[in-house]
Amino acid sequence: MAARGRGRQRGAAALPSEEEILAFAAERGGAVTAKEVARRFGIRGRARVELRRLLARLRAEGRLLRRRRGVRARRVPPVAEVAITGLDEEGELLGESPALPGAQLRVVAEVGHGPAPGVGDRVIARLIPTAEGEFEAHVLRLLPKAAREVVGAVREAPWGLVLQTLDRKEEREYRLLPGAVEVAAGDVVRARLRASRPFGPPEAVVLERLGRLEDPATITPAVAAKHGFALGFPAPVIERAGELRPASRRGREDLTDIPLVTIDGEDARDFDDAVWAARDHDPANPGGFRLLVAIADVAYYVRPGDALDQEARRRGNSVYFPDRALPMLPERLSNDLCSLRPQVPRACLAVDMTIDRRGRIRKSRFRRGLMRSRARLTYTQVQAAREGRPDEVTARLWEPVLEPLFGVYEVLRRARERRGSLDLALPEYRVVFNDRGQPVDLRPQPVLESHRLIEECMIAANVAVATALRERRVPILYRVHDRPDPQKLEVLADYLERIGIPWTRTPHRPGDFTRLLRAIDDPATYETVAVFVLRAQAQAVYAPHNIGHFGLNLRDYTHFTSPIRRYADLTVHRALIRAFDLGPGGERRPAELADLEELGRHLSQMERRAMEAEREALQRYAVLLVAQSGRARFTGRITGVQHFGLFVALDESGADGFVPVALLGDDVYNYDEAHHALVGRHEGETFGLGDRVVLELVEADLVRGSLIFRIESHERAHGARLARAAWERHGAAARRRPAPRRRRLRRAGG
Repeated sequence: MAARGRGRQRGAAALPSEEEILAFAAERGGAVTAKEVARRFGIRGRARVELRRLLARLRAEGRLLRRRRGVRARRVPPVAEVAITGLDEEGELLGESPALPGAQLRVVAEVGHGPAPGVGDRVIARLIPTAEGEFEAHVLRLLPKAAREVVGAVREAPWGLVLQTLDRKEEREYRLLPGAVEVAAGDVVRARLRASRPFGPPEAVVLERLGRLEDPATITPAVAAKHGFALGFPAPVIERAGELRPASRRGREDLTDIPLVTIDGEDARDFDDAVWAARDHDPANPGGFRLLVAIADVAYYVRPGDALDQEARRRGNSVYFPDRALPMLPERLSNDLCSLRPQVPRACLAVDMTIDRRGRIRKSRFRRGLMRSRARLTYTQVQAAREGRPDEVTARLWEPVLEPLFGVYEVLRRARERRGSLDLALPEYRVVFNDRGQPVDLRPQPVLESHRLIEECMIAANVAVATALRERRVPILYRVHDRPDPQKLEVLADYLERIGIPWTRTPHRPGDFTRLLRAIDDPATYETVAVFVLRAQAQAVYAPHNIGHFGLNLRDYTHFTSPIRRYADLTVHRALIRAFDLGPGGERRPAELADLEELGRHLSQMERRAMEAEREALQRYAVLLVAQSGRARFTGRITGVQHFGLFVALDESGADGFVPVALLGDDVYNYDEAHHALVGRHEGETFGLGDRVVLELVEADLVRGSLIFRIESHERAHGARLARAAWERHGAAARRRPAPRRRRLRRAGG
């Protein structure tokens, strides 16, 4: 008899191991005969006797199923899709699979191997027979969730009301069934999908009416629901936040004598960072500074595993829409206990840095303290003071606070320029609201020195924390940014070569891109090349593997300075508290690498989802403003070229629009991929990246959130002029080419 677990031996008479037999049986539904095993493994002669004894023992032990006579075994695939349908009495998952019609499977998911599946999820699982003649589904991979809810606009159809989804990329329509919520054409609703009859129209039932399509107040609820963001918090989270009280002085350093200030936008409500600087009088650090960056001590209030922590982790970050913010934490924390309000004692975690005249952090220490902000300042306030126009508050704070802050900013800025970081000056836009909360305009956001001051202070604090934790070998989530995609760099190099801008194809550093852009004088060419550079960059993500930050050209970088609005920062706070023994609220134990990898993927995904939602909301406000403006003509530039049309951006608002190739005229247009242009086959009219255009509005679609234009006139940019010249050369060569001679056909018999 073969020993248990023995490997196969050489020769025709060698028996397979038990593991090989069980694996073969799993492929055939869990039951096999001696004849099938012998044929599969080439067993002949007297070895078949031993094989039958081995199979009998495996069946007696319940490890191999018995096949009923006269019944052909089901051929069950080893791996199949399984839908998790419910729980048994002991709380274990149950599922169903098309590979085993009518069978109920016990679903087994190993802890620590990715997100845990739940009822309603679909998984890829390995099907393993049990001693009872049933099957277990061992989860290999969790599949993306199928959409169960949609957000769309109601419209009339000949057969009743239908729901058109708010999606430009994947537009769908659903027949609306009668429900508890009454709706009419033009309403925006959230609906649950219903399983429809085979070959019947897809159906949905309205769950919630969000507002009217033309009402700007509907945009944020609709976009939030579409992307899966909740407007409010669950009751246990609100209850937990209400139980919290301000932190006491016990175990904290008293930092209330330091004149820290917050500098934020006019509409900011959560103040999570405060700054202070002074010249360093140490003779060993001539021209140096002390910089203190104090951050709200969220870790004191939000403890690992509590209701607040679970909800913050699920959300990942705050989401900022034009008319409101969806905070990661309830207002009791984000706008009260954790917010560094002026003249109110607040718990903080501070990074105290000594910086030399070349902008290097010579030393840093971490202080858990109690601070009191001297003032809540805005970027425009501080910029006006910088330009010699202080108000009453900034005049009082200029010499003791603001002037040293600008001094340390100059040192850090010069260090950044020497280091060579990526600097893309692309405009950002914001919606302007009137006193009644109605949107009236979309304007570019100016980038001020006061913005850059705070940015440099936050980068310095992030670097100090990342370096300290790396040196102590504490596992954390770094903010990493990989090198650009080589293929996308080739596209950039080809385009630059076509338009005559010198550029090398050798590997690049971040500063090379900044110098390239600064050398371009033409604004249209600058924006076109800047978009190419941006598209070539990798996505910055959260990960425990420290590969550095390419864009900032930094070896160590993390996110530490915004724990009110980013969960990643909160995890770094906890790691810092534990590593430097700064009191309660730290990690219970060092994080496991696998857990950090999973968390990093989740937070990176939530960050991308938030960015998509914010961009969509801004675009929908722009479409609504255009639709309600009554204007028919706009100016803009071409930002993208494809064979099916042109993407454009409006000058005043930055809103995106589209010009279908069918609206370009009667000519047939070819896509010139080398010059990124559309060229008329017969007339040679060309449209390329960066072209200035005068646009006539054809349609403002509030459902899709899209603008369709027709071009009235345009001024070719450099790329389009080159495409036109190439067409003319090709046309001239075609005209010089002699016409093909016709062969004379010889008459039969001639």
